[in-house]
Amino acid sequence: MSCGARFLVCPPEHYGVEYVINPWMEGNVHRADREKAAAEWQQYFSVLSKVAETVAMTPRAALPDLVFTANGGLVLGREVILGHFMHRERRPEEPWFREWFEQNGFNVHELPRDLPFEGEGDALWDGARGTLWAAYGFRTELDVHPLLAQWLAVEVVSLRLVDKRFYHIDTCLAPLEGGHLMYYEGAFDAASIRVIERRVPPEQRIAVSERDALHFACNAVCAGPEVVLNAATPELRAQLEAAGYSVHETRLGEFIKSGGAAKCLALRLVQPRTEGARRRPLSAVQRRVIEIEGHLLDAGLLERALDVTVDSGGSFHVLDFQLGKQRQSTSRAAIGISAPSADALDAITSRLIELGARPVTEEPGDAELRTIEQEGVAPEDFYATTIYPTEVRCGGKWLRVLDQRMDAVVVVTNETARCKLLRDLAAGEQVVVGTRGIHTLRAPESRELPRGGELRREFAFMGAGVSSERRVELVVEQIAWEMVRLRERGGRVVVVPGPVVIHTGGGEHLAWLVREGYIGALLGGNAIAVHDLEQAILGTSLGVDLQRGQPVRGGHSHHVRVINTIRRCGGIAAAVEQGVVRGGIFYECVKKRVPFALAGSIRDDGPLPETEMDLIKAQAEYARLLRGAEMILMLSTMLHSIGVGNMTPAGVKLVCVDINPAVVTKLADRGSIESAGIVTDVGLFLSLLRRQLDEQRGALPTSRR
Repeated sequence: MSCGARFLVCPPEHYGVEYVINPWMEGNVHRADREKAAAEWQQYFSVLSKVAETVAMTPRAALPDLVFTANGGLVLGREVILGHFMHRERRPEEPWFREWFEQNGFNVHELPRDLPFEGEGDALWDGARGTLWAAYGFRTELDVHPLLAQWLAVEVVSLRLVDKRFYHIDTCLAPLEGGHLMYYEGAFDAASIRVIERRVPPEQRIAVSERDALHFACNAVCAGPEVVLNAATPELRAQLEAAGYSVHETRLGEFIKSGGAAKCLALRLVQPRTEGARRRPLSAVQRRVIEIEGHLLDAGLLERALDVTVDSGGSFHVLDFQLGKQRQSTSRAAIGISAPSADALDAITSRLIELGARPVTEEPGDAELRTIEQEGVAPEDFYATTIYPTEVRCGGKWLRVLDQRMDAVVVVTNETARCKLLRDLAAGEQVVVGTRGIHTLRAPESRELPRGGELRREFAFMGAGVSSERRVELVVEQIAWEMVRLRERGGRVVVVPGPVVIHTGGGEHLAWLVREGYIGALLGGNAIAVHDLEQAILGTSLGVDLQRGQPVRGGHSHHVRVINTIRRCGGIAAAVEQGVVRGGIFYECVKKRVPFALAGSIRDDGPLPETEMDLIKAQAEYARLLRGAEMILMLSTMLHSIGVGNMTPAGVKLVCVDINPAVVTKLADRGSIESAGIVTDVGLFLSLLRRQLDEQRGALPTSRR
C-alpha cells in the first residue's frame, strides 16, 4: 500500500439484477446468485485490500447497484463531482453518495439535472499525463466535460463510445500508473482512436483483444504496479508483466451479469500524482448555436437535425422552441450544438446547414476565404456544397451561389460566388472554408398528405418515398400531370434512360414522348443508343427479337454490326438523314431537334461517333444540357442517374424508376422533397405514362390547348 491508493467499496448485501439498463443485464434479471456474488466480492475485497487501502460505505436496501461505487462520483484532491445517473433506476443512489462525500470532508459539485454523468464510470484520471480521459455517448453527456475541466482545473480529453456493450469508459479503457494505457479499440469511434494514438506513444499503448474486452480486462483497478481484474488471456497477462505490472485475477462473473467488474466495484479516493501538481482547465469541446425553421415536427426536420448531431459525434441542447399554432404555421428552434473539437463542430454544422439550419452569431460574420495554392486542390477545410440554394456572406453582403450543385467548392470573385469542381480550381482563386457566413435555403417541407382522387396534389406527395407496393398508377398520374403543365408553359424535361428501357419494350413509348414534345434533352451512355438503333435497324435488342421474345441466329453480333453501320454513315444524325435509321428514340431526337449527350465507359464497344469518351467533357456536356431543367426522368440506369443527381440543384423534380430498390434509395437519399422513387418495371412505367399523358392532354380546358 506504499502507492497511497485508497478506494471506496460497498458490500453486496442487496446486490441483484433487478432491471435492464445495459446489454449485459438482458436475460439476467433475477438470475444473479447472491451467495455466489458475496463470495466473489469477498475474494475481490481481499485482493484489493492487499494492494491498497479500502473504505466501505453502508449498503442500502432496494439499491442493488450501489455496490458499483465507481459511478457515484469523480474525486480529485478534495473535490468531487457527484454522479447523476442517466437511468431513473439508479438515481435513488445519489443522495447516499452525496451524504458519504459530505461526511468525509469532500467539496461536492453537483451538475445540472439535465446533464447525466456517471462518475469514474465515464471519467478516469491519468496521473502519468495529468489529464482526465472522459467518455460520452451512452451514459454521460459531452456538455459535462467543460464543467469537469473548470471545476477540477484539469485537461479533459473527450472520447466517444460507440459499442453498447461498453457503455462506460471504465469497461474499455484503463490508465495504468506506469504510464501505459490499456484499451479496447472497438469501443470507440475512429476519431477517438486517433486522439489516443496522438497522446500515447506506441510503446505505452496496450490494445486488448475483443476476447479480453468481453471478459472486462480493461475494467481494472490499478494501484501502483498492481493490476486487479476479472480475467486476462495469457497474451495480455504476458504483455502487462513485460511492462512491469503484477496481475491479480479475481473472478467476478455474478457482477458481470450487471455489466460491471473490478473497477466498477471501487471508486478511487486518492488519485495518483495529483497533490501539488500544476493544473489548468482545458477542454477541446466546442459549442455553437444554430437556428432552424420549418415544419419541424410533422415533417421530421427537428428529428433529423438532432440525429445528424448525435450520429456525427456531437451533443445538443434545445435552448428555445416555438411551436407553430396553426396547420400551416412553421416552428422555430434554437439549438446549442457541442462537439469534441472545432473540426468535428464544423463537420456537424455543415450537415445541419444542408437541412436549412443557420449558425447564430451576435453579428453575422463574413465567410472565411482562403487562396488556392495548388491547381485543382482545395484547402483541407473547404466547404463542400449541397444541392440546395446557398448564400455566402462576403464584404457584409449575402451573395447567391451560382451553378449550384453537389460536392463542389464555392469560389468568390469580384462579388460573385460560384460552384466549381475541385479539378477546375485555379491557383490564386479564393474559396470558402469552414462554415461561417454560409446559409442554405431550403423550401419548407410540405405537411400535406395525398387525398384520393385529387389530381392536382403537391408533387411532394411522393416525398422521397421508395416503395414497390405504392400504386404505380397513382404516381404516374401525378407525373403525367406535371409533364403536361411543363410542356404547356415551355418547361424542360430531361430524360436519363438506360438500355433496359429497350429490353423491356419501353423504347416505343419513350420515342413517343420525344415525338410529342415532352422531352427537352436526353442524357445516357453508349448502350442506350446502340440498343435503340439495333432495334430500329435490325428489330432486335442484344440479339433478341422483342416481338417474339426469342434470340435470333447470329444475334450476338447485332449490336457491333449496328455500331459499324452508324460509323460508316458518319453518326446518328447522318444515318437518319440517309434513311438508314427510320424509327426509335434517337430517330425522334434527330427529327425533333432534341439534343442528346452520350457518355462513354470502359466497357463500350465501338463506340458510336457521338459518344464522348473523355469523361470530363461528357460531364460538362451533361451539365450544360441540365441547365434550366424542371424535371428529370431517370429510367433504370444507376450510374448515370446518380451522376445526374449530383449535378442537379434542389427544386428540380427527380423521378427515379428502377426495378432495383437500391438504385431508387440512392436518389432518395439526396434528401430532396422533389425526389420520387418508383420501384417497378421501366417498360410498364413508360406505357402507363404514355397513356396518362394522352388522357390528361385530352382533358385540358380549351384555353390551355
